[in-house]
Amino acid sequence: MDPIELSIFARRIDAVCEEMGAQLRFAAFSPNIRDRLDYSCAVFDPQGGLCAQAAHIPVHLGSMAYAMQQIVAERTWLPGDFIALNDPYLGGTHLPDVTVVCPVFIQGQLTGFVANRAHHADIGAETPGSMPVSTSLSQEGVVIPPTQIGCNGEIDQQVIRELFRNARNLRDTLGDIAAQCSANRLGIQRLAELVGSSDREQFLGLLSDLNDYGRHIARSVVAKIPNGTYSFTDYMEDDGQGSTDLAISVSLQVHDRHVEVDFSGTAMQADGNINCPISVTAAAVSYVFRCLMPKETPACAGSFSPFRLQVPSGSLLNAHRPAAVAAGNVETSSRIVDAVLGALSQALPDAIPACSQGTMNNLALGSSTGQAWGYYETIAGGMGGSMAQPGLSAVHTHMTNTQNTPVEVLEINYPLRVTRYAIRNGSGGPGQHDGGDGLIRELEFLDSATFTVLSERRTRPPWGLNGGHPGQAGGNYLNGERMPGKVQRDVRAGDCLRIESPGGGGWGSPV
Repeated sequence: MDPIELSIFARRIDAVCEEMGAQLRFAAFSPNIRDRLDYSCAVFDPQGGLCAQAAHIPVHLGSMAYAMQQIVAERTWLPGDFIALNDPYLGGTHLPDVTVVCPVFIQGQLTGFVANRAHHADIGAETPGSMPVSTSLSQEGVVIPPTQIGCNGEIDQQVIRELFRNARNLRDTLGDIAAQCSANRLGIQRLAELVGSSDREQFLGLLSDLNDYGRHIARSVVAKIPNGTYSFTDYMEDDGQGSTDLAISVSLQVHDRHVEVDFSGTAMQADGNINCPISVTAAAVSYVFRCLMPKETPACAGSFSPFRLQVPSGSLLNAHRPAAVAAGNVETSSRIVDAVLGALSQALPDAIPACSQGTMNNLALGSSTGQAWGYYETIAGGMGGSMAQPGLSAVHTHMTNTQNTPVEVLEINYPLRVTRYAIRNGSGGPGQHDGGDGLIRELEFLDSATFTVLSERRTRPPWGLNGGHPGQAGGNYLNGERMPGKVQRDVRAGDCLRIESPGGGGWGSPV
């Protein structure tokens, strides 16, 4: 294949995903999607293999790539179908992440799929914000197996209203689902235009060439890792139900341009909500190895082909229904990244950074009384230092790629006042290159509400590397009183919640 033609093709199919994302963002109702950008878009081939994805949310994209082949194989697809799902054990991640999948037919033949996944701040859970300190999937909201919400290009509003009947803010939920469907319609149109500029068989041939190219890059990257076995164990601090220090153990066996990623020794699934479906585990592993590849690597199935997963069934990283998973998608996925990077640091000591904040500091809040509302955000923290440079301060790292909610947007939409939003100076770990600093985010409640915090790195700080010092652990405070890492509270007007996010670890011995 001519490399210039292949490069142009790769950029064009990437652009389909980017334009889908722009459509979704600007049509969405909720600040979580419109302002925080908590969504992802991708294109798949007729068998559900990944073709392209936009640079959106790693945990969304990797899990969609892992699960799509099963989703595609289990039904007969027709032009104009719209399928929605969020079931973590049938291709989802956690319940707030709702995926909409549509087939793309060209000249009457199935040619591919477009899909997007967006986080809904209200999915009908027992608590506002739909991120409870839960012990069962049923407590976390409505569970949607792959469900047809439209056919012949038309959306069935009655089906959607029935699915989301327990939503506290049905207007925003329906608006966001409509935005997701609109993004897929645009994706279908743009992919049809791309295929129409050549023909279906040439398009599929280009996809095959793109996968070959991605496979070649991935294997060349793995070839730079010395053959051997590299192991690391990190820990989830708690599951919110009394269990502490749950191990995530990984062993990387590198041989002949392939890597076996074995999580034997990882703790069994927990009573709390830090469990992962295997699709989330696959997403975290894929993300780490993608970070080792050059920027121009295509986001296609071939780029992830050298990696094989071994995850014990019934463990924290391959949980069984009805295990609760709300925090697994956000907190446990972050710890998987830390563990895999820790193992890789033994093989590539100059290429791997120190530990970043290792948590998303999830904050969900709202009220079911009066004018019901629900809100969710993740809070940035410190990035780990590296051989090349100090870690950045106050950024989202690794498995999240969202933005902060602007203060003005938060205060206009909800009965909240932001009383402090600042860099947590000195929270990054000292080193030859210091870790980045975390954040302080302080909210005053203007009305009674319920909030939930799901966070980690409150007792085990982010580790330093090559002699660098750890970053400072984070903290959660209500009216000045320290709270656990996973906590739910009822509050009144005038109460003040402060989240202090962790700093990143330092790299290298301090000068």
